[in-house]
Amino acid sequence: MGLVPDRVHTSPIADPGSLTDLLDGDDSVSCWIRHGDGMIGIGAAHRATFRTAAQAEAWWTDLVASTPATRDAGVADEPMTGPVAFVSFPFAPDGPHEIVVPRRIVGRREGVCWMTTWDGDETDDTPARTPAGTDTPTGADLCFHHASLGHDGWTAAVSDAVAAIHAGGVDKVVLARDEVAVADDPIDLPRVLARLASMYPQTWTFAVRNLVGASPELLVRQDRGLITSRVLAGTIHGDLDDSVLADALSSSSKDLAEHEFAVASVADALRPHVTSLHVPEVPFVLQLPNVMHLASDITGAVRGGSTVLELADAIHPSAAVCGTPTNAARDLIATLEHLDRGRYAGPVGWINAAGDGEIALALRCGMIEGATARIFAGCGIVADSDPEAEWDETVAKLLPMKQALGAR
Repeated sequence: MGLVPDRVHTSPIADPGSLTDLLDGDDSVSCWIRHGDGMIGIGAAHRATFRTAAQAEAWWTDLVASTPATRDAGVADEPMTGPVAFVSFPFAPDGPHEIVVPRRIVGRREGVCWMTTWDGDETDDTPARTPAGTDTPTGADLCFHHASLGHDGWTAAVSDAVAAIHAGGVDKVVLARDEVAVADDPIDLPRVLARLASMYPQTWTFAVRNLVGASPELLVRQDRGLITSRVLAGTIHGDLDDSVLADALSSSSKDLAEHEFAVASVADALRPHVTSLHVPEVPFVLQLPNVMHLASDITGAVRGGSTVLELADAIHPSAAVCGTPTNAARDLIATLEHLDRGRYAGPVGWINAAGDGEIALALRCGMIEGATARIFAGCGIVADSDPEAEWDETVAKLLPMKQALGAR
């Protein structure tokens, strides 16, 4: 289980600059960054694997209750300060639910900077900076190959999914595929994170137990009784002017239908846990460097006693990563996808001692194990989906990880 800390201590620190520059190259890298702010974790005071989210949360609750936490007077009332654990849960309900408590966390949000230690170390000094940079090679120079489904297998699977939708029983299904590459040397994880955070600042750049990515989709945030969920479904990409693409996306009946399924699934899952909920009637267009998405920000007030992990567990799997109805879509995925998703498309993020935190969906991501990289992309399939267009969409969604890895 790692170190047994005698206490947790949080101190204010000077601005450390780029957070990704503080990461070292071992396998105990944790990260949660957006627009340059967030947290990075160094080492592991505790780490554990469970079969369910409830077991992981019970372990975290017990750990927090048994570990004295102190803070200096100058530490701001910031949800990321104090005891924090990083979590990464699987897409399937029976996969490994990972939870990591870094030995040291360095954080920054809106000019407030701090360090939290789990080993009794009270030093206010930040770790030595070893700039990763973003414009130099990762040392990987990878060439990716199709793993589960190549082009023909993928388009056939999409065609079968469309046929199943027309036959009834399922309205939407999300299919995914993966690609794999092996480098000559171990892949530089901090450099990959630095590139993702620099190229895709609007997303949540994350790392938990070798799962690394830059997700545009926030499954749920809970902050002192208020919750937010950013739902994405419906995608467009291409070489046309941005305004033309945005107009095409916002008027696409196919994409609007796909988005409506995703929003409804999240809203329905949240309603039993909230006292109020606001669901936008019309989505907005979220523009990223490589694609555009239809997006809706659902907000509300949570009932007392709920935690961010409970809310994430209630929502997952939403129609954005599975389909609708859920069980029918999951069965169709198992038949057509030929892929063990692992923690791809599962909840990933952090939780604090009060049960607040942020959980995204593990999208635009990959598993990095030594010199091997396995990356994923998926698409929502509805009645009028075109197999070739869905293939092109996966190519666009794989691009962020390929860029970050320096792939050919």
